[in-house]
Amino acid sequence: MAANVESMFYVREKPWHGLGTMVAEAPDSAAALRLAGLDWNVIQKDIMTEDGEDIIPGFKANVRDTDGSVLGIVTDRYRVVQNAEAFSFTDALLGEGVRYESAGSLQGGRRTWVLARLPHQYIINGEEVSPYLVFMNAHDGSGAIKAAMTPIRVVCQNTLNLALSTAKRSWSFNHTGDISGKLEEARDTLLYAGMYMTELGKTFGKLGRIKLSDGKVTEFISALIPDADGASLQQRRNIRRMQDDLRARYYDAPDLTDVGKNGYRFINAVSDFATHAKPLRERTNYKESLFARTVDGNPLLDRAYQMVMAA
Repeated sequence: MAANVESMFYVREKPWHGLGTMVAEAPDSAAALRLAGLDWNVIQKDIMTEDGEDIIPGFKANVRDTDGSVLGIVTDRYRVVQNAEAFSFTDALLGEGVRYESAGSLQGGRRTWVLARLPHQYIINGEEVSPYLVFMNAHDGSGAIKAAMTPIRVVCQNTLNLALSTAKRSWSFNHTGDISGKLEEARDTLLYAGMYMTELGKTFGKLGRIKLSDGKVTEFISALIPDADGASLQQRRNIRRMQDDLRARYYDAPDLTDVGKNGYRFINAVSDFATHAKPLRERTNYKESLFARTVDGNPLLDRAYQMVMAA
């Protein structure tokens, strides 16, 4: 198992990020936490000077109770949101047909997450797209509880998480302990998700109407994967290899042969490249970084989308 993934579970089939241990069915959040190895708590401890004689004022250490790992240094105003708290409101979504798919811990426990699949299947541009939601909690002080849409094009398992100006792809919220607050947050989550998928469908329609010449495709590829000034011969070869890889995904992918030469085809080729292309040097945390871009967004895909829309 790769270094940054401490523990996780997934259901039925091995997920696209390729890590985890299979379980029989999607559980509720409490079982998801247990199966994913997230049934631990964060406690806050004073920070001492090196000689151990004085407490450093204004700051606390977030420490995992099971092994004493320091997950982050925060101000003394920081409120810990335990894993059980962070994800308990998602149980209200189960009544709407949402199902947990996987959960896990990244970066030594600093970030924990739950992936859920929404019950609705969307037909966009004549193709099936499955909507997923990733919920992320951070224990290093880097952010609040966050939810992010990750639509998956079923035929090729490409992520289509475009940053749209017309709908939120991700949003943050504060967990509330009361039942009414949990239900309200669940409703808001489904509302934002539905709005995003509606706008994504409209966007794909627009992309399909933007015709691209072969010259424009070459121009876009060169802009996305540019030549580097002063690059060595090997570096230039590597750049050409990546450009050729993206070009092949645009022209030769079997699932795109009937799409036409247009913006929708190009965005799918870039998504395929961003989701599945092997890096030139595969580091131990490569798959974890790829998964993080599922939540935070992929700059390459967003840039390609902006370029096509401005064509």
